[in-house]
Amino acid sequence: MVDAVYRAESRRVLATLIRLLGDFDLAEEALHDAFTAAVERWPDDGVPANPRAWLVSTGRFKAIDQLRRRARFDASLASLADRLGDGVTPAPDVDDDAVEDDRLRLIFTCCHPALPPDARVALTLREVCGLTTEEIARAFLTAPPTLAQRIVRAKGKIRDAGIPYQVPGRTDLPERLDTVLQVVYLVFNEGYSASAGAAVTRPDLSAEAIRLGRLLV
Repeated sequence: MVDAVYRAESRRVLATLIRLLGDFDLAEEALHDAFTAAVERWPDDGVPANPRAWLVSTGRFKAIDQLRRRARFDASLASLADRLGDGVTPAPDVDDDAVEDDRLRLIFTCCHPALPPDARVALTLREVCGLTTEEIARAFLTAPPTLAQRIVRAKGKIRDAGIPYQVPGRTDLPERLDTVLQVVYLVFNEGYSASAGAAVTRPDLSAEAIRLGRLLV
């Protein structure tokens, strides 16, 4: 059951955690911790009525606890933990509209024009679509360590440049949407006619591009 929820909800939960926590790496740790807790607790307690809301709430609490532990060695984390923890209550139901808004925010962040084009594609496939680093590297005939560093640098750029986690306003939307559509096109095209490797097509990449396109409609 946890595996099925992971396949269906992990990218949605991650998108919401990034909004709540404001950091890719912290949100990914929180996602991992939340699903670890689900593996430990759901067999005895039963699956929650709203697994997605449970995972978001659990992940957020886990992240705050982690920050407070780290704050003993890095005082700068103490204020962040306090800010995230202020007024924390169990998360309400995370409705579908709010989640899809979070996923759109994530797409536009991963495809920000400040990032190099190859980094946009890699980051989108990793964070929005949930492909592993190895899968992305294999699709584009890149060594996994090289691809991993590309993703790390992209996240660092987002953090250091203060790239906002939001859907652009009406004025900026046409230009920013073009950037996103370029990434979707590149992913689909690579799936439809693979540029390298033994396979002529990569249906998995085409399917991911179609999913991204539907989110933008």
